[in-house]
Amino acid sequence: MSRLGSLGARLYRGEVGYDFIGKRKIWYGISILITITAIVGLAVSGLNMGIEFKGGAVFTTPKTSVSVSQAEDLATEASGHQAIVQKLGSGGLRIQISEVDTAKSDQIKDQLSKDLNVPTEKIAADLVGPSWGEQIANKAWTGLGIFMVLVVIYLAIAFEWRMAIAALVALIHDITITVGIYALVGFEVTPGTVIGLLTILGYSLYDTVVVFDSLRESTKDITKQTRWTYSEIANRSINGTLVRSINTTIVALLPVAGLLFIGGGVLGAGMLNDISLSLFVGLAAGAYSSIFIATPLVADLKERDPQMKALKKRVLAKRAAAAAKGESVEDEQDDDDLPEDVARAAAVVGQRQQPHRGHGRTPGKRR
Repeated sequence: MSRLGSLGARLYRGEVGYDFIGKRKIWYGISILITITAIVGLAVSGLNMGIEFKGGAVFTTPKTSVSVSQAEDLATEASGHQAIVQKLGSGGLRIQISEVDTAKSDQIKDQLSKDLNVPTEKIAADLVGPSWGEQIANKAWTGLGIFMVLVVIYLAIAFEWRMAIAALVALIHDITITVGIYALVGFEVTPGTVIGLLTILGYSLYDTVVVFDSLRESTKDITKQTRWTYSEIANRSINGTLVRSINTTIVALLPVAGLLFIGGGVLGAGMLNDISLSLFVGLAAGAYSSIFIATPLVADLKERDPQMKALKKRVLAKRAAAAAKGESVEDEQDDDDLPEDVARAAAVVGQRQQPHRGHGRTPGKRR
């Protein structure tokens, strides 16, 4: 078995683990810092909206020896507006100019034909009206709102309202970071970007639901025992699904990275940049939020429940009494009445939290 596979098995059995819940304030602080940076970038730089949203014209030329910088200067001079030029894999150019109407488009096309030394009939021109872009934006926001409402309703029914709130916070966290990155790097926002954003929401939700499902099963009968708190079992659920989250994220990021860095960066495919950047940032943020934000937030909310507060008091009181007598809590109670995941977590947490004793275990005691 590979090292990663062996680690995954040990995490699932509860033999090793990282205290995600106990160190949640650190991760909350990191997330808040990243989110503030994204919001500041969005407020200062704003989003570079494509012509699909602002309206304008896109000119596509055949193969030419004119460089991107030269084409930008020529197109800006011909149109009187700032032009965005991208080199295509075919050797041609994609020239995008905002706020251009039909009459102005014909003039720009003729001027570009002369400046680039390309026949006019070989330059393709596409016009987009601003009203069309506004409709697309409104539909995107409507779809996003409906998606969020359905997600909250589903999670509240399938799990509970605390998990629904935590998942919603994680989704907003992912969207904010992705949009902020777009503002900071200056990538153009196109319909492809919207598609990418909607795609990552589904992925982020999937990763979160996997952890929530494990958490629900692990804490099904948690109030029937007095050894472990909700947060401790929640931490076990995260560790149990950690390797699966890492594997699925890496597998998803590899092809997206190929689109972003090879397809977009090397080949100069503009539309690939629009989709792949949102996917790349969103997938990474989604994996992070499901582990470091969603489940710890559920634990915080759940620990405020009167039953969980009472359970925590009983657990701590029993541990204090056992420590005073120099005994181990796991020696006093059998795990047969606990769910399998809880019992496995109990054995590991107990080994870590009990004071070290100089003598060995009494023969016949459970390990």
